[in-house]
Amino acid sequence: MLSRPEHLPLFPTLTSIRPPRAAIALGWMIGIGTILTVLMLLYVPWVQTSAGTGRVIAPNPADRVQTITALVQGRVEHWYVEDGQQVRTGDPIARLVDNDPFLLQRLAAEREQIEAEIEAADQAVKVAESQVNQTREAAEKGFVTRRNFEAAQIRVAERRARLAEVRAKLSRLEVTVNRQSAQLVRAPRDGRILHINAAAAGALVSPGDTLATLAPHAPFRVVELMIDGRDVALVRPGQTVRLEFEGWPAIQFSGWPSVAHGMFDGRVRAVDPSAQPSGLFRVLVEQDRAKLAWPDVDFIPLGAKVRGWIRMDSVALGYELWRVLNNFPLEFPKARLDPI
Repeated sequence: MLSRPEHLPLFPTLTSIRPPRAAIALGWMIGIGTILTVLMLLYVPWVQTSAGTGRVIAPNPADRVQTITALVQGRVEHWYVEDGQQVRTGDPIARLVDNDPFLLQRLAAEREQIEAEIEAADQAVKVAESQVNQTREAAEKGFVTRRNFEAAQIRVAERRARLAEVRAKLSRLEVTVNRQSAQLVRAPRDGRILHINAAAAGALVSPGDTLATLAPHAPFRVVELMIDGRDVALVRPGQTVRLEFEGWPAIQFSGWPSVAHGMFDGRVRAVDPSAQPSGLFRVLVEQDRAKLAWPDVDFIPLGAKVRGWIRMDSVALGYELWRVLNNFPLEFPKARLDPI
């Protein structure tokens, strides 16, 4: 059996191979990268989020787009505004006129007649009350019977009923006059005219018909997010939310919010207890007063689309990848369990 000299290598062929430096560097890079990747998966934190899409809304009905309607029947005689015009509270929008141009004159004449009837009925009541007093004195002295005294009291009651009837007629007339005086339609609050109902110009309109639509100025805004029902059990009022508004340049890293740009902060205001017809749950998000203010309403108007991420707990990056690959729900923190 031949013996190997001591100075010869165990694998002479392998020892004689001289790999390129690029291959050696690539091998070291792969090895170091593998180690770093494993360390990152084990120790780098990742912020779990529940993502959803939605839009900007106004929770107060007075801050939403409103319809300005006709208060009385008539036709539009004159418009005081145009589409896109800014208006203030009380500014005239349109003037309506009745189809009968002499209606107000006839109402005035009818008012004078009713006032004369009231004056006559009041005088009749005073005369009847005087007759009651005279009949009472005569009955006490025996000049007339008790029946005459009771008949005088009945006449007083009849005169008073007539007076009440005429006064009620005057009240109904005043209501009609006041409605006709409401033919000048005014803006209910500050805002911008979005659309004018051009079909109402010159045409007959009835009470409640839409004349124009108004978008209120400087409304209080919140974000309406729709999230998956699998995550809604983990959402609580007060949780932090990161928001990306439509048309506003932003770069979002949901797991590392500190490196995001162009994002805005909010807090969960309320969570709907029931799902929408789409199966998603609505979460209302308000502005976080301690953080950067949201863009002005001129840039982010009502109805603008929003994408949001509700922040949950921090977990290891490797766990998050494993969770996403297996389509598991978010980590359920024990600290948020309601006390029994």
